[in-house]
Amino acid sequence: MADTKNLLLLFEHPTEPVFMDKGKKVTVFDVPDSYLTDRYRPISNEVQSRVGEKVEQRVPVREISIPDLRIPMSLGREEQFSLFIPKHRRIAARLIDIFVNMRSVDDLQSVAVYARDRVNPVMFNYALSVALLHRPDTQGLDLPSFAQSFPDRFVDSQVFRELREESFVVQPGSRMPIVIPRDYTASDLEPEHRLWYFREDLGVNLHHWHWHLVYPFEASDRSIVDKDRRGELFYYMHEQVMARYNMERFSNNLARTQPFNNLREPIAEGYFPKMDSLVSSRAWPPRFDNTRLGDLNREQDQINLEVADLERWRDRIYEAIHQGFVMDERGQRVELDEARGIDILGNILESSILSPNRTLYGDLHNFGHVFISYSHDTNNKHLESFGVIGDSSTAMRDPAFYRWHAYIDRIFQEHKTRLPAYTDTQLNYSGISITGVQVASNGTQPNVLTTFWQQSDMDLSRGFDFTPRGNVFARFTHLTHLPFTYTINVNNDGGAQRFGYVRIFMAPKNDERGQPMLLREQRLMMVELDKFVVSLNPGPNTIRRRSTESSVTIPFERTFRNLDANRPAAGSAEELEFNFCGCGWPNHMLIAKGLPEGLRCDLFVMVSNYENDRIDQQLVGRCSDAASYCGVRDRLYPDRQSMGYPFDRLPRTGADRLVNFLTPNMSIVDVSIRHENRVANRQA
Repeated sequence: MADTKNLLLLFEHPTEPVFMDKGKKVTVFDVPDSYLTDRYRPISNEVQSRVGEKVEQRVPVREISIPDLRIPMSLGREEQFSLFIPKHRRIAARLIDIFVNMRSVDDLQSVAVYARDRVNPVMFNYALSVALLHRPDTQGLDLPSFAQSFPDRFVDSQVFRELREESFVVQPGSRMPIVIPRDYTASDLEPEHRLWYFREDLGVNLHHWHWHLVYPFEASDRSIVDKDRRGELFYYMHEQVMARYNMERFSNNLARTQPFNNLREPIAEGYFPKMDSLVSSRAWPPRFDNTRLGDLNREQDQINLEVADLERWRDRIYEAIHQGFVMDERGQRVELDEARGIDILGNILESSILSPNRTLYGDLHNFGHVFISYSHDTNNKHLESFGVIGDSSTAMRDPAFYRWHAYIDRIFQEHKTRLPAYTDTQLNYSGISITGVQVASNGTQPNVLTTFWQQSDMDLSRGFDFTPRGNVFARFTHLTHLPFTYTINVNNDGGAQRFGYVRIFMAPKNDERGQPMLLREQRLMMVELDKFVVSLNPGPNTIRRRSTESSVTIPFERTFRNLDANRPAAGSAEELEFNFCGCGWPNHMLIAKGLPEGLRCDLFVMVSNYENDRIDQQLVGRCSDAASYCGVRDRLYPDRQSMGYPFDRLPRTGADRLVNFLTPNMSIVDVSIRHENRVANRQA
């Protein structure tokens, strides 16, 4: 039987022919002649023996009858692939189905080797990734970081010339990292550029790509799409991105994002990505300041839609929210109730095969991305592809992403504000009280968090095609913070041990004008930092929790994982833990940048009743490390409450400020986030 780990080699050097050598241990696939493309079949012996003497491992590829690949091959190899374009989603779904339905790993390897040189390289990566995450016989595999296969989506294109020179001239052991410049997409004349470190962060963009791998839109096997609370998770993950982004805006003396709620007005913010696509050999197109959306007529993508279509879909969704129900395709009412309403709306707005009525409610979120991404060439007159907002691995680089998602979140909030406020009974945990909260980093004053810049290296050699082999490192600058520890004192007045669910959030105290925020506003800026279970003995309890243990984030090593380094022994329990999904917010971006003088925040801690919140299931080895934004693979979301509880609804009467909202099982503490404008090197 084929070794499943060899399938991961197919992600390397995505635009090179499949028979070229791969891996740190020089490996080649023995490709049957009939599998070679027309260019190489006549000279098969010549090209396949090129790397002969260096080969350390050969992988036999069985010749099988290949399924019909006409649909997957209908997207050109040099075209840009986008999950937001329905035609591309359907093509990718067909390839996912083919990969998922192969009877054995051997057959999967054969069809993947055959398809790799014939289908679009980015679509191949996406479809094979989704298939490996969902096939029972490959679920344990740890997918390589998308940034290592397609570094062109994360790095300034000027860096590639230097990387090429370094890899061509210098032997692997002596190569130096090439520094990716900071601030390369705009100047200080553009106020939005102050947020470059957030929008252009590798980890943030990888999180967005990987989330969409775990939660694909389409597949003929419904279970691949129909995951527990998928629609609600779409709402919550993006709502949290917006809360974080707005906190970063306050950290740069900017006001909150203005929702893009009038689709007819120009988009003030331009964006010039300064990146080249290695697949299409074209530059990512820019969008100029004050560009307007236009009706789309792009035959090649089978898109013929008007801005009025988006407006119609929006109006129907608002009408459904105000009526309290949606209509399914059979004309039946589906109630938008407290429990399931947000999940149904999520599946309508990010229209997947789970939408109860795609004809009526359309595809608002995805087509918003498409309209903005084609605004520079609406009818393909200039043969230009979509801009960065049209691709889930690059969309978060564009300021328009946040304006669009502020608008999408406003629609979700329209539903949330119609739900009854949580009562004292729903919030309180009788007999449990928090008597003190403190947060501190080693050797610093309590309740002050510190952020600074850090330089880290990433090996891009796996995605560096048609160049000499060996590591090629890029050095990039990113935000990070001093690790910190929460200390929470909790009193259990009962006579027995009880279990609590600790929920930690943080939000700015004041708005952009420096005025204290009302809770109805502040709740939308509450950033979830952690959520975990504790046992509480009778009497006083002291809980300590490190910031690195957060249920929201994955560690630095998993965001930028080198799958060869630090891998535990094969088959060990540690390896199961190592093979986590890679879906999660990057830990280095857990807290906002803050201000040199300190950004004043409320740190909120709540201990809720675990008996009300618990979901009984086994989670060992199931990549539950970043469950807050990503859920748990093949399991239920590990919290019965609504995502964002207790801040997902308007506060009860009388609780106009956070301090009036508190029940005894909650507490707040003033925290300041201070930014030190210094650069540290990452310690390996």
